[in-house]
Amino acid sequence: QVQVEESGGGLVQEGESLTLSCTTRGSAVTDWAMGWFRQAPGKEREGISCLTSSSGDNITYYADSVKGRFTVSRDNAKNTHYLQMNNLQPNDTAMYYCVADLFCAGMVGAKNTVAGGLDAWGQGTQVTVSS
Repeated sequence: QVQVEESGGGLVQEGESLTLSCTTRGSAVTDWAMGWFRQAPGKEREGISCLTSSSGDNITYYADSVKGRFTVSRDNAKNTHYLQMNNLQPNDTAMYYCVADLFCAGMVGAKNTVAGGLDAWGQGTQVTVSS
């Protein structure tokens, strides 16, 4: 059974960058569609990105709110998926969650859940952006 664990959150200033990591255990990171969700205070958890598995040709998807500022990638040797976040804004403040699932379809913009059924979530890592 695949497990995922996030790291890399923290407190940054507006305009700065931060990279989150998501490491898989029990299965290779290349086997799954890897997504990032975030949940701001008082709001639902929302999908912001997805990277398809290697068999899915490594296609990336982004929410409009992060497109052009956030980039996902994967280090196969480290079984780690990354979310590079640039030009962070105060409204990016949220708990960020990594998820492994069977496919990316419907993940970006999804609320609280994923469609594939694998549903392997990490515990989350907090990102706080001050103005």
